[in-house]
Amino acid sequence: MATRSAAGGAGAGLVDELAAVLRERIYSGRYASGARLPQENLAAELGVSRTPLREALRVLEQEGLVRVTPGQGARVVTGDVETLLAAYELRAVVDGLAARLTARSRPGPTRCRDLRRTLAAQRAALDPWSPRAYTGANVDFHEQILHLSGNEFLVAEAPVLRMTAQVFAPVALVDPARARRAIAEHEAIASAIEAGREDDAERLARAHIRTTIDELRADHDHPGSRSTKE
Repeated sequence: MATRSAAGGAGAGLVDELAAVLRERIYSGRYASGARLPQENLAAELGVSRTPLREALRVLEQEGLVRVTPGQGARVVTGDVETLLAAYELRAVVDGLAARLTARSRPGPTRCRDLRRTLAAQRAALDPWSPRAYTGANVDFHEQILHLSGNEFLVAEAPVLRMTAQVFAPVALVDPARARRAIAEHEAIASAIEAGREDDAERLARAHIRTTIDELRADHDHPGSRSTKE
């Protein structure tokens, strides 16, 4: 990225571009949960001045991905169990409503073909087991339902989905057994959506997230057990 500043009309575009780069690095795990984001180093690496970089970090702070503390700089948010539980409580509502609205539109097999392809990608990640591939396909499945809902306010909640499944991944470790159960639950959700059964679609989507919440709470109460995630 060539050295640029935020001066002139390109400022907003540059800030958006920087936010997109940093956001993807967080989602991909390049910047782990709790990692420091030193502005001077980042500005030099990305070839920009600190002004647009600072604005980009503010954008990510508004999305909940970054926490900026005066005198301490910026860090990727830390995914402690209580924070993750709070995020999943929101997910239960968002995912449930998205599934209901998508089923209400009766999308049928043609519009749901991407969901089925994503389910196939999840199954392919089981053998050989690839947690990164599974997690990516898992995010795609839930994000596709958000977009199929046609509700712009639900689509705006996509950062919460990525935060729980990708940013906080070190807190809630996925394993093959849980992945197999999750895929079966995804299959049931997709079938209800295709059939236009909106009550079932919402119930199944909420139950899917509630299972993860219950497992996280159990792990929190019994630290010796291993956490799992949807």
